[in-house]
Amino acid sequence: MTLCTASVSDFSVRELPLFPLPDVVLFPQQLLPLHIFESRYRMLLQSVLETDKRFGIVRINPDNGQMAEIGCCAEVLQHQTTEDGRSYIVSLGQQRFRVLNITRETPFRSAMVSWMEDDTIEDLGDLHGLSDSVGSALKDVFSLTAKLQNREVEVPDDIPDLPRELSFWIGAHLDNRAAAEQQALLELTDTRQRLERQFEMLDHTRRQLAARTVLMDLKEQDV
Repeated sequence: MTLCTASVSDFSVRELPLFPLPDVVLFPQQLLPLHIFESRYRMLLQSVLETDKRFGIVRINPDNGQMAEIGCCAEVLQHQTTEDGRSYIVSLGQQRFRVLNITRETPFRSAMVSWMEDDTIEDLGDLHGLSDSVGSALKDVFSLTAKLQNREVEVPDDIPDLPRELSFWIGAHLDNRAAAEQQALLELTDTRQRLERQFEMLDHTRRQLAARTVLMDLKEQDV
């Protein structure tokens, strides 16, 4: 198979090598380190390094072994191969895709995929307002968590300002036990819906943390 060497946005459909992983969901513009040791994925890595350095990350549901229809294209940024053939790579999420059909299973799985984008945003001002509310709730969660753990507040400096990018960042940083929810967020093509869903999660977490801090303060007063 010859891989396309153009930018992922140049064509609406292309063949892409797939790297299915249990409960791993990659979002655009998010980093994913990988340890590659299986022979088929060593061959996959060799193939993509010889072409455009791109392959697809797709979640496997560990409960039933099913592969998701929606994944994210990853680009290899760094790679290091050991003497025994194992490789350590750092990849960056690029563009989401939908699997159209599997083209082969050996030596590694490949598929024809079509690229996905979020729907056109009509009311940017309203969306930015929602994004600000999500960002505020996120910072409150960081602050309340730090207070409960009796440490300084550490807010990551890579949190995006733009609504779509913020929604991808939050999706990528959910607890790794929430892979099903991450997959649902990845599949949404409405930025507003994704942010609304995330605001509900963050606001719920914020309320729970706030209640715990009140209890902690009361206990400290009783001491």
